[in-house]
Amino acid sequence: MITIYFDGLCEPVNPNGIAAYGYVIYQNGKIIKKGCRVIGEGKGMTNNVAEYSGLKRALEWLSEQDIDDEITIKGDSTLAINQMTGVWQIRSETSRRFVPQIRTLLKGKKVSFVWIPREKNSEADMLSRVAYKRYRRQNCELPPFSKGGSSLGG
Repeated sequence: MITIYFDGLCEPVNPNGIAAYGYVIYQNGKIIKKGCRVIGEGKGMTNNVAEYSGLKRALEWLSEQDIDDEITIKGDSTLAINQMTGVWQIRSETSRRFVPQIRTLLKGKKVSFVWIPREKNSEADMLSRVAYKRYRRQNCELPPFSKGGSSLGG
């Protein structure tokens, strides 16, 4: 039995901020894979792009490993869970792009989707924040040096 937890964020603003995702994959209660990544910054980046990207990447990894167990997918994105289960219509460009790709990855598999509150999705949430913070640290502009030495605090 596979359980996937996924989450995404777009900060410091949504839309058009920095989009990052995190996911955790369990097999029979034991973690077999964790992942996180920033997928982009600026125009076109949203929480939903990040959420769907995280879910898609987790499923791609399962496919690459040729793991074919029953899958339960858990997330706190009402939009993603309800669109994947067919409860909500797919209207946005983002959903029209991701939902068919994800359904293709799930073709022929026994799968269920479960919405969970944010508090029960803390591992995936934390990983998306790790990716975001790492990106911010690596891509920050440092203040110029003053004539008296470094303007950076010790």
